[in-house]
Amino acid sequence: MSDYYDAETHEEYCEAMQRRINDGTIWQMEGSAGRAAMQLIDSGLCMLGTDGHRDYWGNYIPSRDEVKSGTKGSYAYVAGHTDVDWADRMADLEVAA
Repeated sequence: MSDYYDAETHEEYCEAMQRRINDGTIWQMEGSAGRAAMQLIDSGLCMLGTDGHRDYWGNYIPSRDEVKSGTKGSYAYVAGHTDVDWADRMADLEVAA
């Protein structure tokens, strides 16, 4: 399992970022990491994690189940912007080790 900074392909990068989103660590990292995660969420390549988290500034980041289905960050948004196989792949990733 690679982390986002040493990913060799775009798929590995997305998977590594999704792991960091899932465990919440991305929201505690430098601002550029959180912005990169939000760009992936906005583009439908990644989804919010299964649990809500707080960022460095105390802002609440909801879970994928706390946002309306079909909106940014939800499983349905990712499935609609990519496909169900990709959405399943992102949804099933374990948290970063």
